[in-house]
Amino acid sequence: MPRFYVLDPASNMQKMHRDAKAAAAEGCDFVVFPEQFITGYYENVEPKRIREEFSTVSSAYPEILFSMGTISEDGVNRLCVYLGGREVAHYDKIHLFLPNGEGEIWGIGDRYIGFSHGEWRIGLATCNDVRFPEQIRELKLKHDINMVIYPALWPWQRFNVWRSLLQARAIENGCFVAGCCVAGVDNGSQLFDGAGNHVFNPLGDEIHPQGRVYDLNPDDLKLVTVDTRGQFCQIDKVELTET
Repeated sequence: MPRFYVLDPASNMQKMHRDAKAAAAEGCDFVVFPEQFITGYYENVEPKRIREEFSTVSSAYPEILFSMGTISEDGVNRLCVYLGGREVAHYDKIHLFLPNGEGEIWGIGDRYIGFSHGEWRIGLATCNDVRFPEQIRELKLKHDINMVIYPALWPWQRFNVWRSLLQARAIENGCFVAGCCVAGVDNGSQLFDGAGNHVFNPLGDEIHPQGRVYDLNPDDLKLVTVDTRGQFCQIDKVELTET
């Protein structure tokens, strides 16, 4: 997960190529870029142009799985996953951060998404989605995911909230959780400091990178000694008693 500082779109695309090359040199299997790392919130670049660039990067390193965020033609905040130059999955952000005006600039997704890759079953989510545990719980219960990624533009002022929520999602689902946040944005339309990258194992222990590389050991999934899929109880009636 690169520490990505968002500048103008042309510079960002160049940096994407450099970071992908560096990741390949370090033997990475999965590279996660932050939310909207090419455009930020407001830069206007044709979605097809950005996806073509994603495909070019992915084609250059066909053994690496890439996660990259963009805006789609219909105006949703889309998280794309590429392998060998082609898109293998995408997720449209559902839980927009309304206090920041996201509901005024993006549409809302309509489904939760996960995908399988080798021994990994990976849930896709974006930024403010981390506040909504039911999203990943559904994927855990129905598809037994063992990793979740959260690309984000999360502000440094709420660093502790970001880290705590990521850790909670790991503990309650017994899976790996990776939060990839921009280092910052300074592109003429935004000025923003990000809350940092964090990766947690299924017990909620933070995994620290070697350089920029995080080593995730699938055997750590065996450390979870309870049935995290559990029993799903749907309660229709909720009561509030006044005193």
